[in-house]
Amino acid sequence: MSEISPLFSGVFDLPWWGHVIVALGLTHVTIIAVTVFLHRHQAHRALDLHPAASHFFRLWLWLTTGMVTKEWAAIHRKHHAKVETPEDPHSPQVVGINRVLWGGVFLYVKESHNRDTIERYGHSTPDDWLERHVYSRYVVLGLTLTGTADVLLFGIVPGVLVFLTQIAWIPFWAAGVINGVGHYWGYRNWPTKDASTNIVPWGILIGGEELHNNHHAFVTSAKLSNKWYEFDIGWMYIRLLQALGLARVKYVAPTPRFTAPRLIPNLQTLQAVITHRYDVLAQYAKSLKLVHAEEVRKLREVSPEDARALQALEPWLHRDETTLPETERIKVVETLSKSRELQTVYSMRRYLVALWERSTASNEQLVRRLQDWCQRAEASGIAPLVGFSQRLRCYV
Repeated sequence: MSEISPLFSGVFDLPWWGHVIVALGLTHVTIIAVTVFLHRHQAHRALDLHPAASHFFRLWLWLTTGMVTKEWAAIHRKHHAKVETPEDPHSPQVVGINRVLWGGVFLYVKESHNRDTIERYGHSTPDDWLERHVYSRYVVLGLTLTGTADVLLFGIVPGVLVFLTQIAWIPFWAAGVINGVGHYWGYRNWPTKDASTNIVPWGILIGGEELHNNHHAFVTSAKLSNKWYEFDIGWMYIRLLQALGLARVKYVAPTPRFTAPRLIPNLQTLQAVITHRYDVLAQYAKSLKLVHAEEVRKLREVSPEDARALQALEPWLHRDETTLPETERIKVVETLSKSRELQTVYSMRRYLVALWERSTASNEQLVRRLQDWCQRAEASGIAPLVGFSQRLRCYV
């Protein structure tokens, strides 16, 4: 036994913390491969990658995850197309948070066997000789090579632990936490129709994917951070690859720009409002909140019971009414009847959203609708609504 023990102790005799650092370092490369290559490059085409970088990420993912690029991209694209519906491959709003959080990887595997999903949503992904004859055919081989290498380099017990960390990180943190918690708990910068949330403002553990609400608002953006206090480590690596000539960013979320308020909103105003619609809705939510707080205050003086009912309505006011359950929608309508001002502001949100919803209206018709909306808002006499309308005229 003494003659063969050096073989099983591994090439590198590291302390326990050394193995921890190695495991986290190797796993971090996998995280970057998933967020930069699979997600931002393949699924959403937010950036182009040099063939050398692209092939490195493909090889690394084959060795450490066994995920097939076409399957991953297809399942993720279907998630966006069918989000929060029974056809969504992994919505906690549909199947429950526990099932997605603890069994997200099984939902992924189940959907990967749906050939209609793969063929419909898996277009424009790698289809070369390596993909057809190696990466997608011998999925287990890559994992076997990695497990063997870990044991030879670090010894049996440390090597197995390093390997388990590598292969378990993405199934839990990406398939479980991001797909589960990222549609269930957290904060929201943007009022998207889905239930997406930003889990924390610092995207490090999962490469920036923690900023999930930002991603759903600006699906094709290569950068997932939107606010000054948010950090997307995946974006840091993209900029590094860009500096090395290995990446080209195609799109990032637009930053609103403003000018002096136009007396009459025109086509440029309309286009700016549509481009920055999530910023528009976020600002409108602030106006709605001000009106709601004032109406609750006034009602407390005349009808405390009605004031409590209106106060309880606050969580629903910032949701798109089309996403509300029928019972809650009826409750919202009934409660809003207690406040003309709040009812006005809430209903006008619907007409504002109609500017960028699917419509057969021409640009000229939409411009007139925007002009009419601003006139109605400013004629309402509701101060927050008047102020918002003036701001709307400033988008450029």
